[in-house]
Amino acid sequence: MGTQGEFKRDMNYISTRITADGRDGYPVEPGRYRLIAARACPWANRAIIVRRLLGLEEVLSMGVAGPTHDERSWTFDLDPGGRDPVLGIERLQEAFFARDPDYAKGITVPAIVDIPTGQVVTNDFAQMTIDLSLEWTKFHREGAPRLYPEELRAEIDEVNDGVFRDVNNGVYRAGFASSQESYEKAYRRLFDRLDLLERRLERQRYLVGETITEADVRLFTTLARFDAVYHGHFKCNRQKLAEMPVLWAYARDLFQTPGFGDTIDFVDIKRHYYEVHTNINPTKIVPLGPDLSGWLTPHGREELGGRPFGDGAPPGPPREPVPSGHGATDGR
Repeated sequence: MGTQGEFKRDMNYISTRITADGRDGYPVEPGRYRLIAARACPWANRAIIVRRLLGLEEVLSMGVAGPTHDERSWTFDLDPGGRDPVLGIERLQEAFFARDPDYAKGITVPAIVDIPTGQVVTNDFAQMTIDLSLEWTKFHREGAPRLYPEELRAEIDEVNDGVFRDVNNGVYRAGFASSQESYEKAYRRLFDRLDLLERRLERQRYLVGETITEADVRLFTTLARFDAVYHGHFKCNRQKLAEMPVLWAYARDLFQTPGFGDTIDFVDIKRHYYEVHTNINPTKIVPLGPDLSGWLTPHGREELGGRPFGDGAPPGPPREPVPSGHGATDGR
């Protein structure tokens, strides 16, 4: 937390990379690594989506932490016996300490763990999804999308930079502000950026180019949580997403695209924010709303053209589906 009450995210991550040539000591190898994610977390949700879109499920296994955690670590309370079935650990913290017994930074998801040693390789969420696109290409499914094409990278990076500062991290800067001034500054930056995105998306279906890219993945995970959490819990309440017509249609378009909405667990999302952030919600009461049926209504974005997967094809049904009743299909 800054001196003026502004929220400052710790961006000191383990930056080791898993690459095709293994230059950091960790070459891409099928079956060697395990992605540890939590469906509640928007940063981890990015990795879940990209892994699914690229078809990496068979070569990069995934462990899913529960929606709540304490100050020490995410836990594997969704698994039998409360242990990850592959790594055999109860807390993600154990994999970080296996890498560095004196590790003093945040225990965060997503993280990729080296299964043979049980050590975390990286928790650098921003680089992680880029590397899944560029370094794991040998193992992409047939028809996988080009999420970070070379000819669009400069524009993708520019869009991502503004979205991260003002939207992805902006909702946290509003929610965790400890002064009125810092809250109002974050609030205004958030909605100014959302207004810019509304105008950008009025005439184009996706953020950059004619297909889905890394930029769409990064914005989507925040939009998916907006009405369920950020509007009320983080006081981002000028409008609901459902009251911003362009962004709401854009978000529904992506939600209904295989690989996006089928990764969203609204139950875990709400439990995480409302039960863990006791400084904001000391009663830990989890709201019943909002009504989720709107996510499945027609969006009309096809009229703008574009092809979500370009010359490729959508992924098949999810191999690790969201638990029944946790998505939008039942309209709750």
